Amino acid sequence: MGFKLIGKEYRSVSLLEPCGSSVRGVVSITPNFQSEPRLHDAARMALAHIFEVTWPDPSKLGADAKSASLLLNEAKETFAGHLGVRSDEISFLGEANLGYNLGASGLLNPQACLVYSNVDPMQIHAIAQAHTNSLELRADPNGQIDYSDYAGASGSDVLVYQTCNRETGVIQTTSPDKAKSIFVDATASGTRIPLPENWSTALWDSKSWAGPLGLGVFAISKSANWKNPLPHLDSQIHPGPTSLPLIVASALAIDSWVADEKNLAAKIGAINSEIRRYLTENIPDCDIAPGQANHLLSASFLYVNAEQLVTKLADKGYPVDSGSACNSANMQPSHVLAALGLLTQGNIRLTIHHATTFEEVADFLEVLKVTVEELRA
Repeated sequence: MGFKLIGKEYRSVSLLEPCGSSVRGVVSITPNFQSEPRLHDAARMALAHIFEVTWPDPSKLGADAKSASLLLNEAKETFAGHLGVRSDEISFLGEANLGYNLGASGLLNPQACLVYSNVDPMQIHAIAQAHTNSLELRADPNGQIDYSDYAGASGSDVLVYQTCNRETGVIQTTSPDKAKSIFVDATASGTRIPLPENWSTALWDSKSWAGPLGLGVFAISKSANWKNPLPHLDSQIHPGPTSLPLIVASALAIDSWVADEKNLAAKIGAINSEIRRYLTENIPDCDIAPGQANHLLSASFLYVNAEQLVTKLADKGYPVDSGSACNSANMQPSHVLAALGLLTQGNIRLTIHHATTFEEVADFLEVLKVTVEELRA
């Protein structure tokens, strides 16, 4: 698949291509285990041309604006093909987290019950606290939500369905087939997991496919009974325009990222398994969260302060995430780990990207082991 960009066609750029080819693969300068990946080569190589052709406002008249509008429509078609929705169901958000309010609150009415879980992100918990009627479902120790607790009696109820937990990597194996209105949080899974057939609204984060930060992809099903929860005077879904350069760059990134995922998913899974094996065999008092997603892993270490661990690892050249999955700067104990009955102190979260190598992981694990020993001493 190739994304046409006003006079140029950028084919899918694979990370597997040899450096001697016409398109060089991503060279990892320093290891990165944080949730934000480097911008995919497919987008990075085209950045200059993207900004050259995306300056006009696609909603205005004129030849340049028409070209920009064509680019926007092409981007929508690209996302639609990879995300399993219609192009006219897609909108773009300059702040991905705004999609939680649009997706959940937009389906609610004053009488509706908001059904969510204790492992959903804090943005959903905030919406539940502000709504007069809500039901919190519990996750079992493996992170699975028991939807049998939800009778689905009211046709106006709104259910929040998280395809993959962004902190633990737990993938929900049961689809909520009783719910009439479902907001799907796909920010951690990206294109890896398809939407349930009865989805109503859905949210993705551009960074999940190595696209630029600051871009959310939001979809409203044509069959959804959705009403804009934000103050508005027209049919716009969000208050203002979203950066067209970011949209085009993200479309280029997802096109190539999906091709990479087909070839690299097995490697990522093997790296995840190796990390789990090493931690289990070499670092005592380590609590590893359950999770089926290849690219995510959470581990906690007894008698270790998370902030000190993250700081020391970063100083040694290995950036990782920690604390609350909703805000990596917030070092408060994770409500997700607490809900699963797991150790909350000394927690780190690792994201394994396509460019991550076994050599980087081997070096990181040795550094992690030494650093945990130093902090415990």
